[in-house]
Amino acid sequence: MIVSRTPLRISFVGGGSDLSAFYLREPGGVVSTAINKYIYITVNRKFDHRIRASYSVTEMVDGIADLKHELIREALKLVGVESGIEITSISDIPSQGTGLGSSSSYTVGLLNALYAYKGHHAEPERLAREACEIEIERCKKPIGKQDQYIAAYGNMQYFRFNPDNSVYADPIICATETKRKLESRLLMMYTGLTRSANDILSEQQQNTHDNQTTQSSLRIMTELAAQMREALHLGTLDCFGEILHQGWTEKQRLASTITNAKINLWYERARCNGALGGKLLGAGGGGFLLFYAPVERHADIIAALPELRPIHFRFEPQGSKIVFVEENR
Repeated sequence: MIVSRTPLRISFVGGGSDLSAFYLREPGGVVSTAINKYIYITVNRKFDHRIRASYSVTEMVDGIADLKHELIREALKLVGVESGIEITSISDIPSQGTGLGSSSSYTVGLLNALYAYKGHHAEPERLAREACEIEIERCKKPIGKQDQYIAAYGNMQYFRFNPDNSVYADPIICATETKRKLESRLLMMYTGLTRSANDILSEQQQNTHDNQTTQSSLRIMTELAAQMREALHLGTLDCFGEILHQGWTEKQRLASTITNAKINLWYERARCNGALGGKLLGAGGGGFLLFYAPVERHADIIAALPELRPIHFRFEPQGSKIVFVEENR
């Protein structure tokens, strides 16, 4: 049996510039961090030739082609496992529509577990690149690349997405005290709203192709990512909240369904109670709101948003890893 553990993520700024509609024209940039909320994948040899895949439902099939779960189907094809395997998964946080990159974390963790099952070690770059291949090229999902890369690499990273399809992963170099202060000042709250990112991202992809305003916003967000990296490097957290706010303002211009009246009300209420900036995590429409505020104002923000559920988290320094191996005898 093999067990992989893969972190979920928070994307601070630059999301959208990792879509091919943008970075094939000019480089994109994103700052994001892995967090200590995980997806666990277990892979075990099955006693017969069949394939059992258990997620929100359980599939028992005779061959790869019969699998309905496209990520599992394509991962098995890519790694070269054809039969006699059992795959299960659990997540620390609901995995659909919460804006924490769960689909890509699942794909990265599954690839990691399958390679370990075959006796191979897969480097983060390979896991991220092949997860992108599965989700974007094989399954035709209208998503970007940042989630796969942060799930594979972990830590806090600045990613640069290049027109030649390469991705540069640069760890954010900053003092431990800076990270500790940042971690303590971030407040993540669950809205209870879930959504499918595909519709939002499909509109965003189209707007990026056709709309000069969208392209301009993405350029600004890419520059904000570079500014955030520099601020973290210098330890000047005073501007962090403002960069978050500017990024959220620009992000709302990318697609019509990124936000709504209820989300806007929650955001403004948080700002009135001490949040210096924030954003909705993920593609938009629901999931988690993230705020940056002085620690002493967190209680005021929580009290002002009784509809939302605060979720404690910490930064995660590691990406996807194998946490358990036991040979069947």
